[in-house]
Amino acid sequence: MMRQDQLSVVIDAQQRVFLNKQDLLIREALQNVPIVDNYATIITGIRRCGKSTLLLQLLKSKYTEVIYLNFEDIRLVAFNIEDFIRLQQEIDKRSIRVLFFDEIQIVDKWEIFVNQLLREGYTVFVTASNASLLSKELGTHLTGRHLSMELFPFSYREFITYKETDADQESLKDYLVTGGMPEYVKIGQALILSSLMDDILVRDISVRHSVRDIDSLKQLAIYLISNVGVLVSANKLTGLFGIKSSTTILEYFNYFKDAYLVEFVPRFNYSIKAQARNPKKIYAMDTGLINVVSTSLTEDLGRKLENMVYLHLRRTYSTIYYFAEKGECDFVVFEKGKILQAVQVCYTIDDFNFEREYSGLVAALHYFKVNHGFIVTLNQEDIFEKDGLTIEMIPAYKYFVRKE
Repeated sequence: MMRQDQLSVVIDAQQRVFLNKQDLLIREALQNVPIVDNYATIITGIRRCGKSTLLLQLLKSKYTEVIYLNFEDIRLVAFNIEDFIRLQQEIDKRSIRVLFFDEIQIVDKWEIFVNQLLREGYTVFVTASNASLLSKELGTHLTGRHLSMELFPFSYREFITYKETDADQESLKDYLVTGGMPEYVKIGQALILSSLMDDILVRDISVRHSVRDIDSLKQLAIYLISNVGVLVSANKLTGLFGIKSSTTILEYFNYFKDAYLVEFVPRFNYSIKAQARNPKKIYAMDTGLINVVSTSLTEDLGRKLENMVYLHLRRTYSTIYYFAEKGECDFVVFEKGKILQAVQVCYTIDDFNFEREYSGLVAALHYFKVNHGFIVTLNQEDIFEKDGLTIEMIPAYKYFVRKE
């Protein structure tokens, strides 16, 4: 329980820090923030990807004043459900109608408080670094009263804008190594990403899900990040890192996904059961994180480029599969049940791999009855037209900035 004067001091102190925060560049996502009267706006994404900066940009573009409160502040460690009454009094006293709450979901019954604020006509924005901890509450007291969006690290377009460089092979290689975490892009200290990894594993997973064996959890996370673009299954990993149950590994997989550390892409199949049964491809939420924490002894540039293409697609689309029938294709992208893109990724096309990459993409195009596909490379460009199909080989830096 907190005293009213303590809460007031924390709000004032956080407000000063928030308003003085540097907004590195206007985020592309700013124009997509959903705002509807009497609805809470929920913004989720990996830690330190810029959610609070996005809120600051939203304040500058749309509002004159807000109350900002980050519930992970050590001074709020004693905050509990009873203190929502004091927070309500503090909000009333300040007569501000727009509220920004960061990580409020760590406080029990937060959704009841937010729902009350919505009924009273407040505009409420909530940011969180863990998707699953929001889902249950959003499905109860805030059903039909919230709009959600995801924020990702800098896109390639944002990266070159911040770096004030052109879309070309060199900037692409820089992005491949650096990734898009804003603070790391700015400072370049590897410790930023390694501490981010620890924060996610400890604060977002171990503490919140009562995982005691942090060493095994970390070893599994590092293994996955070291093997992006590779097929993984819980059964095949059982016994590694001291984890004896495939059920436990699946739980860890879900924790990693909910914390936006890694994502698992299923093999396309019209059967949901088959999708669940087949191995999934693993991708990290940031290529910079791969370079900092990976234990791989090789550069794995091809798989990192594949990871980068996945992130590019994932920023816009949530339904992405890999295709493996008579041929293999890295990504097939859907929206509302309709295929939008088929994409093959290969760092460098040569005489040894061209036929495999080309025929795998053609197999996907025939299967889904579409006539256009992409082969994304580091710097090669070409167009192949045959049997009514058009396959566009395109450098990644052009693919990332092209208009859909």
